Amino acid sequence: MKWLKRFYDWLLSWAETPYGGIILGIWTFAESSIFPIPPDPFLIALVLGARKKAFKFATMASVFSVFGGILGYGIGYYLWWTNGEFSSIAAWFFNNIPGFTQEAFAHIQDLYTHYGFVVVFTAGFTPIPYKIITISAGAFELSFPLFIIASAVGRAARFFLVAALLWKYGEPIHDFIEKHFNTFSIAFVVLLLGGFYVLKVIF
Repeated sequence: MKWLKRFYDWLLSWAETPYGGIILGIWTFAESSIFPIPPDPFLIALVLGARKKAFKFATMASVFSVFGGILGYGIGYYLWWTNGEFSSIAAWFFNNIPGFTQEAFAHIQDLYTHYGFVVVFTAGFTPIPYKIITISAGAFELSFPLFIIASAVGRAARFFLVAALLWKYGEPIHDFIEKHFNTFSIAFVVLLLGGFYVLKVIF
């Protein structure tokens, strides 16, 4: 996957140009449906280069990510099945997108039955590949309004948290985000789910 690393480095180089915001929009859109690399490092580079625009960049990332999620939902809804079997489009994703496996895809169907909103939100906020969720949501016909709301909340929470930390603390928080943000985001979701469970038990 050396070509992917070179492509990633080339994309990061755009953070120092006037076209960084455009690249961020394209990146977050594509990452929500087909592109394998998360856009967070690019968002970090943009914010560190122009901290006053931190929340503008977070807004762009959130909006374009949700639009990309809609594309992913459409791929799943319209192109994923052929006579009840995986289509050639589905086979391409399984063979070419890292982390996009038939096993992961099948497991998600069970989760949607009971935790539709939480599944989409969790994928939007944590390192779980968001594109797996967007496409499977369409393939399994998850409620579209629920999908949009959960996607918007999860993606915005992730991007705005990164932007806010960098806006407040700047470069000193950079290493922390790169090393520990994914762990922190997973821990946050675990606590959130624990809160839901406690409320369910109480009421």
